[in-house]
Amino acid sequence: MPKKFSKWVACWGNATSITDRKEATYAKDLTLRYPIRACFSGSKLRFHFSNLTGTDSVQISEAYIAKSAQSTASETSAAQFEYAPTAITFGGRTSATIPAGEEILSDEIAFNVTAGETFDVSLYFANFTQMNAGTAITGPLSGGKYSYGNFAKSATLPDDLTRKTNWIYFLNTIDIFTEEKNFALVCFGDSITAQDWPDYLTLRCAREGFNNVAIIRRAVSGTRILREYSCITYAAYGLKGATRFPIEMNVAGARTVIVQHGINDIIHPVGVEVNKFRPWSDMPTADDLINGVRSLYITHARKLGLKIYSGTLLPIYGWRTYNENRDIIRTAFNEWLRTAPDFDGCVDFDKAVRGHDDPKAFAAGFDSGDHLHPSAKAYEAMAECVPEELLK
Repeated sequence: MPKKFSKWVACWGNATSITDRKEATYAKDLTLRYPIRACFSGSKLRFHFSNLTGTDSVQISEAYIAKSAQSTASETSAAQFEYAPTAITFGGRTSATIPAGEEILSDEIAFNVTAGETFDVSLYFANFTQMNAGTAITGPLSGGKYSYGNFAKSATLPDDLTRKTNWIYFLNTIDIFTEEKNFALVCFGDSITAQDWPDYLTLRCAREGFNNVAIIRRAVSGTRILREYSCITYAAYGLKGATRFPIEMNVAGARTVIVQHGINDIIHPVGVEVNKFRPWSDMPTADDLINGVRSLYITHARKLGLKIYSGTLLPIYGWRTYNENRDIIRTAFNEWLRTAPDFDGCVDFDKAVRGHDDPKAFAAGFDSGDHLHPSAKAYEAMAECVPEELLK
């Protein structure tokens, strides 16, 4: 019996924030290509593009979607594979302008997708383009490529003009017209979530047969709940929670959000005598963090009819700004995250990765080496500790 497609659900998504301010902030004659693994089958796609943090308008000269050769099942079918790009249009036009500070939505594109396939989204920017809206992500399913020149319709990108990138520019969310039973789970946070565990959760869902859920990542490295930086040195640490959360919860088909956020509020302040942009006045109490989560996240999630799960903060023992007071704040905040009736439940990431003998630190093999970010093995453990009830 053919599948009945009846609603839009986000099948891929990331945050959009301020990119790292380097010497060069503009690009020209540039192709971006992002491979996307389809978690659902569907008959149509639509694409959200964001210039939320840009100060110039951005023109997308061309945009295409195409089945990737890596979706083929055998060497024989791969040899016979024909790359067939379909134009992404905007009001019937093949180009679009994203105004500064805004987001746009493409037309609905008829495009049959089968769960498990990979398709490419390719964007071409002919004119000078301010590259100030995007986010960096990592993980086994994340990343893309960029090429100098227009290769948006090409099956392969030229090796001598192409490099890999973990920066996702402008492409914010992809929705698929799919079955009623499918839904999205949003993972909201900072660099911990911008790194690998959402990808490992996607792979876990595929492995364990949770085939009706899409893992949507809304994460920005360095971001804080209560504050944001106004200097170019730390601009890429992103928008604060009050700004981000209402925008990033615009997710078709979302049922639940996991919030794992707050460690940067605790570890950033060092005093103006050390760093003029990081005063001690920025240091929150545990109650400050609790009140921020209640007012900024829980209240808005409830307005949208979303379930909200807390995610505990990971160990920081050995991190360069670690001290006992910071860990006291983290521990108190974690205790509230575990027990507060405000949430529908808790995903205890801290318990999943901390040491048994020394719970202030990561377990053996679970520290990436900086004493803040987990290792790949620990990111897998984080994905494994997400309760099945969120995935069914």
